[in-house]
Amino acid sequence: MKHSLQVKLSQHLTLTPQLQQSIRLLQLSTLELNQEIERFLQENPLLEREEEESQESAASAGQEVPVATTTTSSNENAAPEQPTQPEWTGEEGYSSYGNPESDDDDSEHPQAAGSATLRDHLLSQLSLMQLSERDTQLVAYLIDNLNDDGFLQDELEELAALLPEELEVDSEDLGIALKYLQSLEPAGVGARNIGECLALQIEALPEDTPFRSQALQVVRDHLDTLAVRDYTKLKKILRCDDDMLRGMQNLITHLNPRPAANYTGGEARYVVPDVNVRKVKGMWVASLNADAMPRLRVNRMYADILHRNRDASLQQLSGQLQEAKWLIKNVQQRFDTILRVSQAIIDRQRHFFEHGEVAMRPLVLREIAETLDLHESTVSRVTTQKFMLTPRGIFELKYFFGSHVTTETGGACSATAIRALIKQLVSEEDRRTPLSDSQISDILGKQGIVVARRTIAKYRESLQILPVNLRKSI
Repeated sequence: MKHSLQVKLSQHLTLTPQLQQSIRLLQLSTLELNQEIERFLQENPLLEREEEESQESAASAGQEVPVATTTTSSNENAAPEQPTQPEWTGEEGYSSYGNPESDDDDSEHPQAAGSATLRDHLLSQLSLMQLSERDTQLVAYLIDNLNDDGFLQDELEELAALLPEELEVDSEDLGIALKYLQSLEPAGVGARNIGECLALQIEALPEDTPFRSQALQVVRDHLDTLAVRDYTKLKKILRCDDDMLRGMQNLITHLNPRPAANYTGGEARYVVPDVNVRKVKGMWVASLNADAMPRLRVNRMYADILHRNRDASLQQLSGQLQEAKWLIKNVQQRFDTILRVSQAIIDRQRHFFEHGEVAMRPLVLREIAETLDLHESTVSRVTTQKFMLTPRGIFELKYFFGSHVTTETGGACSATAIRALIKQLVSEEDRRTPLSDSQISDILGKQGIVVARRTIAKYRESLQILPVNLRKSI
């Protein structure tokens, strides 16, 4: 075979490092952006924050410099909790969990005042009880195996099997410890199911509480019947009239199915809006949130050195100078794009800002992309994990997009608006004769909005509204 050389022209798209960085920064949330910038600040000496100089000058002048800190926490990807592995010392010494004053893991992460965890709250009560050392240790062991709602999900036999055999602890010993645990506050803690949780709370009420005995009977033996609103069957079981049944139901519904809800011990999560929306001269206008925008600049000292010296030994600094300029430009471009997209959304959803969810219009990413001459994927990145502060609250930009339903006139109605109408209809319904999905569909049809019954059911479930049979009251 004869070898030959050929010249061929072709076109292909190449993503430069600068363009790759621009795309990556655009899809980051405000928190992730700040983390990324902190990494650049530590690695690149030619990059610095603008406020550093002003703070240093203010400090040298003897002025106080305000310092703002933000704490965030996320447990979305946390692994499911497993039964706590006990740590024992000696023959019967329970070192980690038996002594509230022991040096356990929590001592390394002190809680802020007024935010005690459920574990701290229960151990403080346990320390005041006149129990033997062994019982105290077993109760503390059960406390460490409660879930976030205050329930003991694991069987006592399983928990006993986790303990060393030489301690000779069986399920009966843990059963006694469980009784002590269930006597602590909040009432209902240590329950193994919702029925036991409610029963513990009812038992803690004074004996002369109206409908106490009937409510106790229902939560112990007939909770499923109450859950499906089978009032006829309940009246036969309890041999009571509507007034007694209504009083019993009211007593049960005012109990707390999550007794540990006020003792989460977690830190509050904060959202920093990227854009602020306000009405100016009758027009809704978007503006960037200055607190969310990092103020960056090139370090002047290093830049002057590079300007005066063209030495090859400073080639690394030259590369870092270029990287700093790219980052500053891409960060600015990120916020400019967010502002443009936000204003385009506001222009199309202005009725929402005036009248609320019922006035939301259908909107898709392609419509914004065509208006701003952007790619649809760019709009998708901009609207994800970016937030807008409005007079009606804080919303993710993606909230303003949604599917549509055809109306009788040939127009379209936003799914968000339909959900708002369903929520409004349910809130105003007669609880004795609640609206079915078919009835809601008919009501919307009379308003010119054609929605199938199954679509109503889907929207109702997304709003966490119970079906008609579970919304019925006596």
